[in-house]
Amino acid sequence: MKNLNRRQALLSTAAAIAAPAAFAQADRWPSRAIRIVVPYPPGGSSDIIARAISNVLSESLKQSVVVDNKPGANGNLGADLVAKSAPDGYTMLLCDVGALAISPSMYPKLPFDPSTELRGVTMLAYSPHLLVVHPSVPVNNVKELVALSKQKDLNFAVSGTGGAPHLAGVALAQAVGARWQYVPYKGGSQAITGTIGGETQVMMNGMLATYPHVQGGKLKLLAVSKRTRMPLIGEVPTIAEQGVPGFESGSWQGMLVPKGTPDSIVQKINAALIGAIRSADVRARLTGQGAEVVTMTPAEQDAFFAQERKRWAQVVAQGNVKPE
Repeated sequence: MKNLNRRQALLSTAAAIAAPAAFAQADRWPSRAIRIVVPYPPGGSSDIIARAISNVLSESLKQSVVVDNKPGANGNLGADLVAKSAPDGYTMLLCDVGALAISPSMYPKLPFDPSTELRGVTMLAYSPHLLVVHPSVPVNNVKELVALSKQKDLNFAVSGTGGAPHLAGVALAQAVGARWQYVPYKGGSQAITGTIGGETQVMMNGMLATYPHVQGGKLKLLAVSKRTRMPLIGEVPTIAEQGVPGFESGSWQGMLVPKGTPDSIVQKINAALIGAIRSADVRARLTGQGAEVVTMTPAEQDAFFAQERKRWAQVVAQGNVKPE
């Protein structure tokens, strides 16, 4: 009993010594450069947003903000790196939160647990998926695409097996009875390139990265995966309008930090990010490409993440989706 009491006393003393140090660290944040890890190659939606806000953040925080692309394992490589980083607010993860929520269902031996090793800071933007085809594909709507998929082989480009665009394609195929072969690429920009080049014929991908290629005539747009039409492309019907009531999917870009990051630092990051994403220049750039600025409290983002994990786990199970 004496040894137990002595151990408890030592732990209490250690905690008392550590507490002021933690508060001091939070008070000084940020005192050095900040790294935003994007777990995908350059050119995708997360990368676009990271680079759009980095300069604004740097100015507001008076510190360098570096965007570091760490692609691999469908985004899990970069996410694992951040999950295992020091919880001090200097290493953050900007990624598709929906894709991250899918990982636990897709990878039973994931080297980290997103729900216990990462915590949300805020959502930043949402862009619906666009259902597009190569211009040579002789279809103009979902019904015609489904009919064609039953007559000839179609390759469906996805940014990594088990990513949000992949499962959106699976969910759509389940709903309408389409048939296609999924072809995984390392990231969204590579999937776009593959479809533009004709390696693949069909794709669903975030509007932020995809719409410029529709505007340039390199991809044909069939539908948008939002429940209601978008003013920017108001003449384009939704997937829901084309026979799949309630269908909605998209890219939800958000920022996360390692679990254990002090609340005071998380709140500072939250305020800085919201200020950056809502700044006039950044908002105008994103909305002009079809992305909606969406912000949350840390608790709201964690709740959204839990909801997405549950939602996509059902799609993975029903579609029997396996990693490559």
